[in-house]
Amino acid sequence: MFLAALLVGLREGLEVALVVGLLIAYIRKLGRGELRRPIWLGIGAAVVLSLALGAFFTFGRYGLSFQAQEIIGGSMSLLAVVLVTGMAFWMMSAGSRVKAEVEGNVDRALLVGGAASIFWIAFVTAAREGIETTLMLYGWLDSALAIVGAFTGLLVSAGLGYLLYRGMLKFDLGKFFTWSGAFLIVMSAGILAYGIHDLQEAGVLPGPFSGGAITPIDPATGNVLVGFEAFPFGWAFDVQNVIEPSGFLAALLKGTIGFAPQMSWLEVIAWVLYIGITLPLFIRLARRNRKAALERKALKARQAAASEGAATSAPALPAASAAPITS
Repeated sequence: MFLAALLVGLREGLEVALVVGLLIAYIRKLGRGELRRPIWLGIGAAVVLSLALGAFFTFGRYGLSFQAQEIIGGSMSLLAVVLVTGMAFWMMSAGSRVKAEVEGNVDRALLVGGAASIFWIAFVTAAREGIETTLMLYGWLDSALAIVGAFTGLLVSAGLGYLLYRGMLKFDLGKFFTWSGAFLIVMSAGILAYGIHDLQEAGVLPGPFSGGAITPIDPATGNVLVGFEAFPFGWAFDVQNVIEPSGFLAALLKGTIGFAPQMSWLEVIAWVLYIGITLPLFIRLARRNRKAALERKALKARQAAASEGAATSAPALPAASAAPITS
């Protein structure tokens, strides 16, 4: 769980760091160094908002009924899945245009509202990632290890962002966002399954907790059935006697791929459908981007070779022509 939370913080924090680095570099290029202050104020306000949201989710839910907590938790999980999936695809499709988009936003902001608009650009950029991070960590807010992992990831991303901005570090950001995006999609499948589970516990969706005629019950024991005979509102599997639900292995599997020792059919169906649809689309987009990058690299190599060949084959000027003309 520490590792998963660390990667979430690292990924989301690095996205903010890159955009902020582009913002600062561009206003520096424009000779508007005084705009750094509204940028940092916007980021600070976004951090406060994200922390306040996390505190609200952590402490505010204790005053709610169990059903209300589960409804909010399930809804937040579904919202997190939508936001994270959209951001993963957006970074893959628009990654090469981010610099141009940031500079265009700054130009428009300076025409419309000046420093106030720059503040809102920084605020929205940082708040979007902060809220996503908070929503993704919602199910782990009771785990100190996950919180430490998330803050460690954010601190590391801030350091990497600074080194990248100063030109002291270079690495393939495309590969980083591709692999971390794929991991976040797998994690999102797990978050989707948690959300389905919470909504089933709240009685919003039918399942093992509904009772009555809709839940398949073993007439001999009174327990909810497990396996194919329990489809679609019973338990798909139950391996709690093999994997301790409160143990390290269960926490690791739940924090990475969303596996729980006991899962309902609706959870499993949602997990499989999400992975089966989203991951192939993401991989196809990643391959298309890689092919386009290789073609651009080959084109640059051909252009460089052509320029070098033209320079080599050009006839040298006669010495008399190259000499300065004197009277």
